[in-house]
Amino acid sequence: MVLSADVGGPVGSPAVVLLHGGGQTRRSWGAAAKALAAQGYYVVNLDARGHGDSDWAADGRYTLDVLAADVAAVLAEVPGPFALVGASMGGVTALHLASSRNVSDITALVMVDIVPRVERAGSDRIQTFMRANPKGFATLDQAIDAVASYFPLRPRPRDPTGLMANLRLRADGRLYWHWDPRLIDGEHALEPPAFSDSLLRASRRVRMPVMLVRGLRSDIVSDAGIEEFRSVIPHLEVFEVSQAGHMVAGDQNDVFNFGVLDFLGRHFPAK
Repeated sequence: MVLSADVGGPVGSPAVVLLHGGGQTRRSWGAAAKALAAQGYYVVNLDARGHGDSDWAADGRYTLDVLAADVAAVLAEVPGPFALVGASMGGVTALHLASSRNVSDITALVMVDIVPRVERAGSDRIQTFMRANPKGFATLDQAIDAVASYFPLRPRPRDPTGLMANLRLRADGRLYWHWDPRLIDGEHALEPPAFSDSLLRASRRVRMPVMLVRGLRSDIVSDAGIEEFRSVIPHLEVFEVSQAGHMVAGDQNDVFNFGVLDFLGRHFPAK
């Protein structure tokens, strides 16, 4: 398994590892990675297996155990200590790894619009989007239309060619999303709410500082989901972004960066 990542910032500084959501790539963290590196952190921005430039799993396994083991293998090559910043799938992967205590140098955790028990309607909407268009797109405009239907509140991109980072041109001349379809439909797919109860139980072992960044327009995280999460992690901090949906960093990157840098500055300073 070959995993791809970008790195930046001063080598040897406290490391921040960025873990994107399902169906995304490391490019979703572009502005955040630059802001963290400018603040003095060593940044590792990782493509999860089955996404972006990383290999797809030969056996189709995309469980929390497997994804967390991938991150642990990357951390073994980077001097600690570490903070993990994970969005959606990346967030539950980070929480699972932090609760397992397999990596002792994880000292701070940021989860972006994800809690152990998500709202089923929001989860279903994501999965519907990811299952749509299995035969790809004939044109880039068709892919833009698909994204616009999922993000109706987000302006259409001024430069639509940026979406090509999330697409692959195959031999049939059509454009396909970059992720492995078995991530959703495979025998070993990572799919809520199957992991909710086990992740809540595991979260009781988490002692490090934890912050949840919540998009107030998100249909994934609810007040009830936050309170249940806080019942197992009483020290949980919550940073709310009013004009953001589930993709918080993409919707309001400056506000997102402010919240994350403030949290890390208090609990995991770069210097």
